[in-house]
Amino acid sequence: MKNISIIGGGTMGNGIAHVMALHGFHVQLIDKNDAALQKAMQTIEKNLERQLQKNHINVDQKEMTLANIQCFNEISTGVASSELIIEAVTEIESTKMEIFRLADLHASPNCILASNTSSISISKLAEATKRPEKVIGMHFMNPVPVMKLVEIIEGKHGSKETLETIVKLTQTIGKTPCVVKDAPGFISNRLLMPMINEAILALQEGISDAKTIDDIMKLGMAHPMGPLQLADYIGLDVCHNILCILEEGFQNAKYHPAELLKGKIDKGKLGVKTGEGFYKY
Repeated sequence: MKNISIIGGGTMGNGIAHVMALHGFHVQLIDKNDAALQKAMQTIEKNLERQLQKNHINVDQKEMTLANIQCFNEISTGVASSELIIEAVTEIESTKMEIFRLADLHASPNCILASNTSSISISKLAEATKRPEKVIGMHFMNPVPVMKLVEIIEGKHGSKETLETIVKLTQTIGKTPCVVKDAPGFISNRLLMPMINEAILALQEGISDAKTIDDIMKLGMAHPMGPLQLADYIGLDVCHNILCILEEGFQNAKYHPAELLKGKIDKGKLGVKTGEGFYKY
């Protein structure tokens, strides 16, 4: 495998492109928005420079990584030579389904289609294609260049060969693959989102302030980041969407998003990306 297409130039997409290109893969980074592609390349260069300053990479590796990335506006041209496509767009099922349909239409028959989704059913995404045995989940963690985990999700139609290929690839790029079955929220968000929601409920009920709630989890449970700060980092809108998927998928009200979370979103306070969530940035 040499050619990998990444669909989506946002935080996750550019992070995945960075890691793949650094490990010698030819990356086609696809986004219909030129400004998003320009920002993605600027972010990749900035993060490579940070790695260079920390002596994690050398100058030649930085230059090679940047040279390994090509930008495209169209899926049809961006996936033409790909052996693996990783979708990394917004967590909206209909958007991802359409991207999988287009990727399936334009990619070579042997190409594997993966999604970086954090909660949407891989089996359902596979239904938008004519190659369900080649559809799999690759849930990277943010920031991608730093975090070691890739949660690999087996859809009900996925083949053993596809799984083995992606596990091996994950190890090749220096990450740790953890394989799970397809279920709402998989493992990572099935455990994480209820904790974040409970922290928001505690804040909503006035049991304590945001900093104290986070400090309790950092100092008492050895979490590197408190749940409210982490929610801000993920994006409060993203947290809300995942909780809704969990509630619907399990038909269980325990996943119902806290009213305070919805209130923050209604006010446009989505966390770090808007400058304010549970904290100001």
